[in-house]
Amino acid sequence: MAEFNRRKKKVCMMCAGKTVDYKDPETLRRYINEKGKIVPRRVTGNCALHQRHIAKEVKRARAIALLPYAK
Repeated sequence: MAEFNRRKKKVCMMCAGKTVDYKDPETLRRYINEKGKIVPRRVTGNCALHQRHIAKEVKRARAIALLPYAK
């Protein structure tokens, strides 16, 4: 049998108690890549509910020019 490279499942940071707000761009930068795109949940480890919340907050921050749309 082949050995499987099992990784530890990532924990949703928001379920663990951390909050994300559009007024805090430094926290939101963790969830966007260097081109300004929102990082998928399989990379960040967020649950689906909180990934939608993060996407909404990133879009709000972009609208008031706290985060770039693209670089």
